[in-house]
Amino acid sequence: MCKQIALLFTFLFILSCRQPKCEIDPAIASLDVKVELERLEKPFYGFKNEKEIEYFLQQHPVFTQEYLQRRQYSSEEELTGSLLKLTREPSLQQFAQETGQRFGDMADVQQDLTNAFKHLRYYYPNFLVPKVNTFVSGLLGPDIFLSDSLVVIGIDYFAGKKASYRPQQPDYVLTRYEKENIVPALVTLISSKYNKTDPNNTMLAEMVNYGKSYYFTKQMMPCTSDSLIIGYTDQQMADITYNEGKIWAHFIEKSLLFETSHFKVNKYTGERPNVPEISARCPGRIATWVGWQIVKKYMAENPQVTLTQLMAETNAQKIFTQSKYKPKRN
Repeated sequence: MCKQIALLFTFLFILSCRQPKCEIDPAIASLDVKVELERLEKPFYGFKNEKEIEYFLQQHPVFTQEYLQRRQYSSEEELTGSLLKLTREPSLQQFAQETGQRFGDMADVQQDLTNAFKHLRYYYPNFLVPKVNTFVSGLLGPDIFLSDSLVVIGIDYFAGKKASYRPQQPDYVLTRYEKENIVPALVTLISSKYNKTDPNNTMLAEMVNYGKSYYFTKQMMPCTSDSLIIGYTDQQMADITYNEGKIWAHFIEKSLLFETSHFKVNKYTGERPNVPEISARCPGRIATWVGWQIVKKYMAENPQVTLTQLMAETNAQKIFTQSKYKPKRN
């Protein structure tokens, strides 16, 4: 009987995710925000000699200094020679071509970025829209690079399960390396600039810190599903939503909220295929999801608190207490 109820809940949860077309607040949609998205991998893998690469580096100084980390090379010639080897690697050329076909013109990604950056400008008027580059490094560079003026998306990381090469990550992490995960992952990364975190190393502090980050991302991307923001599957979201009371009871019964052991805290916040201490079906990083629910409840209970005030709040205990979070077991 319990299994049937869980299956029914899963079905209803998935149906609830199929919402009508989401409309952005007109005040936000009208903001003048333009995203420059430049596909650097396209010209890069067509270069034939050092002079073409040298010109490329001159035309993209921030990309050269920050993403390619120019300072790690003893000379410009060393960097140029290293890059030329990449352009001449047949398997990498093929991978770049394959990735380009997978992503097409990236108009959908550019639109998602535009909408997210409009929300950022709305909540933080001083937000400066960074230039956005894409690149294929053969999985040698970072998946997403972020600075105040530049974003570089390593699209080869997000080429999907059918790609010739995949990041060296376990399967439960690879599920988050899909095209639709790019913008939520980037916005979550951006949230760290605004998220004033609780310096205490307790489980509760970590939970709320993560929760604020996910809440921020959802506010910037209100039309994006929660599953994409946190990187869970729809089935995992259905399971944990149905068992929220049971999950919370585990934290309370095991007196985990004020646990300070990094090893124990990481069991619930770090990367794992599951959290068997709760259930074999409970996904890793479950404490971060619970923290998100606490923050959601806090904002619902305190409608006078603005997003910027939330992100500036460093007292996790205050957020938890005023959230009145206490889900019941099903």
